[in-house]
Amino acid sequence: MQETQSHSKFLYCPSLTKYQRRQTIEVKIGDVPLGGNNPIRVQTMTISDTMNTPAVVAECIRLIEAGSEYIRITAPSIKEAENLQNIKKELRKLGYTTPLIADIHFTPNAAELAARIVEKVRINPGNFADRKRFEIIEYTEAEYQAELERIREKFVPLLKICKEYGTALRIGTNHGSLSDRIMSRYGDNPLGMVESALEFLRIAEDEGFYNIVLSMKSSNPQVMVQAYRLLVQRLQEEGLKPYPLHLGVTEAGDGEDGRIKSAVGIGTLLEDGLGDTVRVSLTEDPEYEIPVAKKLVNRYTEREKLQKPIPAIENYPINPFAYHRRETCEILNIGAKNVPRVIADFSTFEKIEMDDLKKIGHFYLPATDKWAMNDLGADFLYLGNKSVPFMLPNGLQAIQDYQVWLKQKTEKAYPLCNLTEYLSCNDFSPTLNFLLLDVDSTDLQGELLHRLQNEKKSWVMVLKTGNPHALPAVRALVVRLIQNRIDLPVIIWRSYCTQDLEQLQIDASTDIGGLLLDGLGDGLMISVPNELISEGNSLAFGILQATRTRITKTEYISCPSCGRTLFDLQEVTAKIRKRTDHLKGVKIAIMGCIVNGPGEMADADYGYVGSGKGKISLYRGKEIVKRTVAEENALDELINLIKEDGKWIEPV
Repeated sequence: MQETQSHSKFLYCPSLTKYQRRQTIEVKIGDVPLGGNNPIRVQTMTISDTMNTPAVVAECIRLIEAGSEYIRITAPSIKEAENLQNIKKELRKLGYTTPLIADIHFTPNAAELAARIVEKVRINPGNFADRKRFEIIEYTEAEYQAELERIREKFVPLLKICKEYGTALRIGTNHGSLSDRIMSRYGDNPLGMVESALEFLRIAEDEGFYNIVLSMKSSNPQVMVQAYRLLVQRLQEEGLKPYPLHLGVTEAGDGEDGRIKSAVGIGTLLEDGLGDTVRVSLTEDPEYEIPVAKKLVNRYTEREKLQKPIPAIENYPINPFAYHRRETCEILNIGAKNVPRVIADFSTFEKIEMDDLKKIGHFYLPATDKWAMNDLGADFLYLGNKSVPFMLPNGLQAIQDYQVWLKQKTEKAYPLCNLTEYLSCNDFSPTLNFLLLDVDSTDLQGELLHRLQNEKKSWVMVLKTGNPHALPAVRALVVRLIQNRIDLPVIIWRSYCTQDLEQLQIDASTDIGGLLLDGLGDGLMISVPNELISEGNSLAFGILQATRTRITKTEYISCPSCGRTLFDLQEVTAKIRKRTDHLKGVKIAIMGCIVNGPGEMADADYGYVGSGKGKISLYRGKEIVKRTVAEENALDELINLIKEDGKWIEPV
């Protein structure tokens, strides 16, 4: 069992059971202040060439009218930074006062110029004063301090300009672009990310500059969540000011995957009261990012009023800064080292036919009288009080309500019992049984506690809650299981009635994904309207993929477009996906430019990076293996590289 630690050691979260926003200082960003008592803001980034003033202005207007409260514009060099003045002038002339943010990488002089023009400047501490070479460098303490002095010399001029012009500053760490200095001393991990920001933050505080926002972005939601938590923890431990947080999962991708990954990372932190502004990074036109961000944020506008009381967690046995799956016993194919299982809910179907199973990845082939299954084949089928008039495929097993199961006891079917049935009956399956517990009313003591602590190894708990503050409600009960040394596996069951697929993706990814990120689940069941069964099944596997707890498909780490992009990201991503989406478990990074290229590919197997107009560089992990490949040949060359490594399989 995990070691129980005092909750007082964990300062990252205002409360583990009651929703309340973390109190931060207020940061002035033009006329739209951030943090403090202000609402959670939403923002996005332009994709037009910064030198094309009319295009950027038109795009800004579209984004503002879509609801973006800040607009970020890339300024990779002095000329783009200078042109921010023209962009701002045109927008103000048209009556738009939305604060503008300059996005800076590698060029301190561009940052200094931009700070005189726009309301906020974003710098990346990994490349503001360093050039990444992926080198291991051993520093003596004196040499390390000399490096910090070098950074101070480059950083202080920007701080003085920000002070003079009232410009806000975001110190935005990216997991993939940590400096060699940080990597060598702290490692490629959340601690390295936090230290990268703190180096700059300590200098800023020494200079008396506090108009700062912080971010810890990664394409891996697990790393991203741990880094933000650790950052808040370290701010408190060091007595630094409680700065507002900009939340985002970088290179989230597009479509369903991008929305799920963003919601898993951002939503998990919002649940714990962390976050003051949100940017959802989709490989789509930025107008499509705003509705997703708004749906994430709007979940918390009334949360304090709507939430139901949850018993407080006095001692927290989970390490929130590192992933450890809760230790459970193995029951059939659930728990222990088994991948989390997916249960499809067909209990509201009037009649279940063979063709219905296509919606959950199981296909009947009449010609051979056999079943086939794809990578998104559900593991269990919940039938409620019904049965199926045909034999289920080998890869699928049934769950029935206890009284129905008791009468039928068919092969490959297992009972779901309520609490009364569990405590009063004794005729159960010798192999596998499911116990449904209402999280909101379960009193884990007395006979129930005694039974669960001494249970024969055939029971799996299904935890269901109606609390709008669902994640902490389930977390609180699982914590009590750990504290009482109950090691039975847990299935998380959430029901949704919305017809809005995007809202469903956001809600489920947040409610369930956050628990999986902390290792608190052995399976999930997402109940949705019958017409969304297929989408619900895909969503379940997508959540497992995003939390890195069960990999069932190719993963694409794809950056959102911006003014630095050297090719059409949406078009190229679609082409690469079409040729490679059958490569289960392979991670492919698709990067529009060198800024986020080799860095954010730290978590990928292969990288496809824009290196010039019509030119692509290909990477194996962090190593560049082919330079300046003509774009028309680059996808074939990428596939050849995968074949060389023996990871290619021909599509069926």
